[in-house]
Amino acid sequence: MAQDRTHVLVTGGAGYIGSHAAKALANAGFIPVAYDSLVLGHRSAVRWGPFVEGDIGDKAKLVETVHHYEIGDVLHFAAFAYVGESVRRPELYFHNNVAKSLVLLDAIVESKVTNVVFSSSCATYGSPERMPITEDTPQLPLNPYGETKLVIERALRWYGAAHNISWTALRYFNAAGADGDGDLGEEHSPETHLIPLVLDAALGRGTIEIYGDDYPTPDGTCIRDYIHVSDLADAHVSALRYLRAGGKSTALNLGTGMGHSVAEVIHAAERVTSRGIPHRVANRRPGDPPVLVADPSRAARVLGWKPQLSSLENIVSSAWKWHSNQLRNTGHETS
Repeated sequence: MAQDRTHVLVTGGAGYIGSHAAKALANAGFIPVAYDSLVLGHRSAVRWGPFVEGDIGDKAKLVETVHHYEIGDVLHFAAFAYVGESVRRPELYFHNNVAKSLVLLDAIVESKVTNVVFSSSCATYGSPERMPITEDTPQLPLNPYGETKLVIERALRWYGAAHNISWTALRYFNAAGADGDGDLGEEHSPETHLIPLVLDAALGRGTIEIYGDDYPTPDGTCIRDYIHVSDLADAHVSALRYLRAGGKSTALNLGTGMGHSVAEVIHAAERVTSRGIPHRVANRRPGDPPVLVADPSRAARVLGWKPQLSSLENIVSSAWKWHSNQLRNTGHETS
């Protein structure tokens, strides 16, 4: 397919990161075509281009969509992403994240799509012995979710070599925050991510459980690398432009290179919301590494990308603004 076509297929385009990426694509002059089953996504999050309701396991519909919109590029976000659920129900994750993604890759081959940007994860690394994590760190997943992402990274390498597909696998660290214009935010059901749970607790809706305060970290709580979702979205646009310019297929970490502990996140939320946040210490969760922090220098070199919005204060502030607006819009005040 010709490289000057502006329509880009965004699988999972009604989800949290996919919808932010669709907005970033539109701002960059592309036309995102959101393709989503709406099992986890939200129709209201699709605002910047056409919407196709469909499953990535439906090869005929995928091929039809690619041909109808003359698509030459795919951003693949569609996946289940609950780590705990993946441990309890691995069959669900291998069927959805692997089997259906292979159907998508078959549709890509049949339709002669040339570029794929894949939403991967730092979960492919497991619990590395050394920090920060580089792209050369051994990938040893600790859960089925991470394993499924790794399987598709490997499939992309083989499909790419056999079928002349260029790809970039973007290994996210902890996506967080909300769109600065207030258009989009984080809305999962059930919610398992720390920052939205902390903000719910600030509103009196629950108590935060800190899973272990005896880790070998400065305050005893786990440390993670939080990256603003809009920075992630911009990285996808940069990756797409890189591939369109003839860039070599590669995998890249997306993080800030700085870690924040669970306790630091809670304290930041207390500053932003001016509210106390109830919390209690619980037992460690099996498989939780003490520290996960990215080395993002390769993404800076390859894509010319650096996070601009990912200070902890800004991440929490943007999430709080969106969270508060959502409550006001539904008639529930935050004060």
